[in-house]
Amino acid sequence: MSEAGLRQDGSETRRVTLVTGASGGIGADLARIFARHSHDLALVARSRAKLEALADEIAASGRLRPVVLVFDLIERGAATHIAAALEAAGATPEILVNNAGFGLAGEAAGLDPAQQLAIVDLNIRAVVDITLCFLPAIRAARGKILNVASVAAYFPGGPGMAAYYASKSFILSFSLALSQELRLQGVTVSALCPGYTKTDFQARAGFGPNMDLARLPGSTAMEVAEAGYAGLIAGRREIVPGFLNKLGVSLLPFLPKALILAVISRLQ
Repeated sequence: MSEAGLRQDGSETRRVTLVTGASGGIGADLARIFARHSHDLALVARSRAKLEALADEIAASGRLRPVVLVFDLIERGAATHIAAALEAAGATPEILVNNAGFGLAGEAAGLDPAQQLAIVDLNIRAVVDITLCFLPAIRAARGKILNVASVAAYFPGGPGMAAYYASKSFILSFSLALSQELRLQGVTVSALCPGYTKTDFQARAGFGPNMDLARLPGSTAMEVAEAGYAGLIAGRREIVPGFLNKLGVSLLPFLPKALILAVISRLQ
C-alpha cells in the first residue's frame, strides 16, 4: 500500500507505518494487521529479541521485513533518535501508531513517585513528542495517526490507577483536538479506546490474578487491533471496541461521578 518517494540522493524512500510498543499485545497485533494489508512497517520497542521475532514473522508471510528500532521512549530525545534511525534506513512515516504505554495498580500515595512520573513520560510526553516530530512527514503524505487510549479516558478518574487513567484522558483529548486541527489537511487522527483486554498489561501493572476486573468479558489483543485498524481506515475519531464497552461509555454521562468512582475502586 505504501508508495516510495525519492531521497535527495535519488534513492527511494520507504513510506512506513511506525508502530510504538510493538513487542507484544495490542501493538504487535496492530503491526500484524497493517502488514496483512500491505503496509510497510517500522517497529519500536525496548526488546530487540521480540521485535526481531515479529519482523521475522512478518517477513516470512511474504511482506517486506519491517525496520526494527530499539528505543526506550521514556528517555528524553527518543523521538529525535528514532527520526535519525528512520532516515538512515531510508524510511519516513506516513502512518503513526502511538501504542506504547503502561500503568501501575495501587493508590497514588503508596506507589513510587518516580514510577508514576514514568507513566506521565511514556503515556503523555512521549506521545506528544513523537507525534510532533513526525507530523510534518505525515501531513505531507496526507497520512494517519492512531493513538491508543482506553475506555479509562471516559471516566472521571481512576482510583487505584490515578496516573494511568489521567494519562488516557489526555490521549483522547489530544487526539480529538489534533483531528479537528488537521481535518482540512487530509490527515486522519483516531483514538483507540479498548476496555479490558486479555494481555499481560494487568500482570505488569501489579494486579493479582483474582482481581474483579478479570471476571469481566474481555477482548483479545487481536480483536482490539482489528477494530483499531478498521476504525482508522474509516476515519473515525473515537474507536471503542466491543458492544458492552460502547454501551458503558454512552451511559457514563448520565451516572453520578461518585458512583462511577466507587465502582472503579471496587473493580480494581
